[in-house]
Amino acid sequence: MKKFSLVLVAVFLALMVATAAIVWGMDAIDERQAASAQVPSETEANVIERGAYLARVGNCMACHTSRGGSPYAGGRGIETPFGTVFSSNLTPDNTTGLGQWNTNDFWRALHHGRARDGRLLYPAFPYTSYSQITRVDSDALFAFLGRLPAVEQPNKTHTLRWPYGTQTALRAWRALYFKPAAFQTEVSQSGQWNRGAYLVRGPGHCTACHTARNAWGGSDMAHEFSGGLMPVQDWYAPSLTSPQEAGVATWSVPEIVQLLATGQSARGATSGPMSEVVLHSTQYWSPQDLEATAVFLKTLPGTDQQPRGKSTAPSSPAQGASIEAAGKGAPLYEKHCAQCHGKSGEGVPNAYPALAGNRAITLPVTANLIQIVLNGGFLPATLGNPRPFGMPPFALILSDQDLANVLTYIRTSWNNEASPISELDVNRFREKTVQSGR
Repeated sequence: MKKFSLVLVAVFLALMVATAAIVWGMDAIDERQAASAQVPSETEANVIERGAYLARVGNCMACHTSRGGSPYAGGRGIETPFGTVFSSNLTPDNTTGLGQWNTNDFWRALHHGRARDGRLLYPAFPYTSYSQITRVDSDALFAFLGRLPAVEQPNKTHTLRWPYGTQTALRAWRALYFKPAAFQTEVSQSGQWNRGAYLVRGPGHCTACHTARNAWGGSDMAHEFSGGLMPVQDWYAPSLTSPQEAGVATWSVPEIVQLLATGQSARGATSGPMSEVVLHSTQYWSPQDLEATAVFLKTLPGTDQQPRGKSTAPSSPAQGASIEAAGKGAPLYEKHCAQCHGKSGEGVPNAYPALAGNRAITLPVTANLIQIVLNGGFLPATLGNPRPFGMPPFALILSDQDLANVLTYIRTSWNNEASPISELDVNRFREKTVQSGR
């Protein structure tokens, strides 16, 4: 394993050397573009309110607020496979925040991924998506941030392993995976569709989770929205193009809107990181923007491909062992699950989701299902669903083998045709839960 890591570093260093000259040229172009960017005339009286709305759309406060800290003052650690990146202070403090920044500086950060002093920013800040935000929206967002209470809170130093924390490494990464790009309107589509595409691809930065990443953290944009495992968190963001995962081509617009606004609908419910997105962001989107997003999502090209990125597919015990596990899981389901989810997995409308025919149950990647049963499943408390029902954690009630048995029973019953789950699969996530302190 150590030799393999050394080989990866050697390959990475070779890439840095090979791309250095190209990147320096691109950086120079970026600098000229940032310096020559024209600030459009902004006459709307509600520019601050629009900026606040855009901050909600981008869910900026979630990353730029540490637990128990001042809103937008930064300091939250974002774990990556390369180390921890700490979010920056976005309040207008002159020393530690954006007090010395202007609209051009802010635009350059969003569109070019560069700080005020010219440093390249780490793509944990999703400028690969924010690059598509319009200049007008960038200026409105900056105007809102400028009205926040100034908080003097120094930015924390990132703790990234060498060479990932170097500017040279970032230049190489950008040469491979990033090019500033303005949002392009599709003339063949309606204005509503284009608004939805802009929200999803730009400020909403949905590709950051729903598109697989390679070993270097680059998104596989050739398979945009095809699903991917979220690094470190080990939650799987299901494919938005597959009808077997989270594709919504057959859903009605109102059903999609209800899911994004409340966290649940007759066709499904949110969990894990997506519940946080609904809680902090999409429930506050305007009805018009939710409808536009629904219209866009319905038109994504459908695929039936297998999940991309790191696999967490369960081990494959013999068929006989699988049947045995399901048999042992049946009484556990009756004891712990049937009261809410029904004896036949039928669920209770607007309360407990059905398990029979539920796409979240039969996903080939089992990370989400195991984590929900181990740590509990909770819908977001939203304006449209202020008191949602939740599921308690079973980490202290069921052993790894018991949990594997009951999940295997659920995944193979009531016409659910999914692979079994092994004790080892559960143990992997239990160990991660213990290590993370959850």
